[in-house]
Amino acid sequence: MPLFRLTLAYDGTDFRGWQLQRPASGRTVQGVLEEALTRLAGGGRVIVAGAGRTDAGVHALGQVASFDLPRDLEPDALRRALNGLLPDDVRVLDAARAPAGFHARKSAVSKLYRYVLDCGGVPLPQRRRFAGWVPRCLDEGAVQAGAALLLGRRDFASLASSGSSAKTTVRTVTRSDVTFDERGLTYEVEANGFLRKMVRSMVGGLVAVGGGALTPDALAAALEARDRRAWPAPAAPCGLTLVRVDYSC
Repeated sequence: MPLFRLTLAYDGTDFRGWQLQRPASGRTVQGVLEEALTRLAGGGRVIVAGAGRTDAGVHALGQVASFDLPRDLEPDALRRALNGLLPDDVRVLDAARAPAGFHARKSAVSKLYRYVLDCGGVPLPQRRRFAGWVPRCLDEGAVQAGAALLLGRRDFASLASSGSSAKTTVRTVTRSDVTFDERGLTYEVEANGFLRKMVRSMVGGLVAVGGGALTPDALAAALEARDRRAWPAPAAPCGLTLVRVDYSC
């Protein structure tokens, strides 16, 4: 059977996350994609692997999925057919045949996430689906210092939420950048992999130091503690987007 690779974008607001849940307990991106592929396959289930298991409410601009399809279609025809079957909050941006052995998650070498956070003022209803919000302005210097602490190869056990099946909590963060504008901040983080709710926990830490609840030194100590109870609560899912997944081939 031909092996395919898709690049997907979706608004995660009305999904229970990426991963199909057994027993089914809500609408998932993997679920609606597999339903559409099953129709194209003539009724046999098509099992899809995703690069990132985004949580409920988290969005994607560059999620990658891979699967074997018991039907040979040209990639562009597959893209068009899926977009005709999928709901409006999911779209296939690109479809391609994948090399033998390719797996959307296992073959990934890095992922880039973006978090948009509005700070202070009144939260705008028009931004509630795609931006987090805190009621106060944050200290830019403290936030930048907190972001710098997250760079490098580290044990991120303090940021790991329960329910993770990861074999190790060590990850290598190659980018941890914050930019400020008149509305708030945008945080971009790239790493060779992420733990469950890790990016949202990173943002929670930045909010804590930016708001004065913790000093950068205290945040560094919380990271070294390797204890989730030492780290601030994660930020809301609505501000988070999986931007890109990179592969070596």
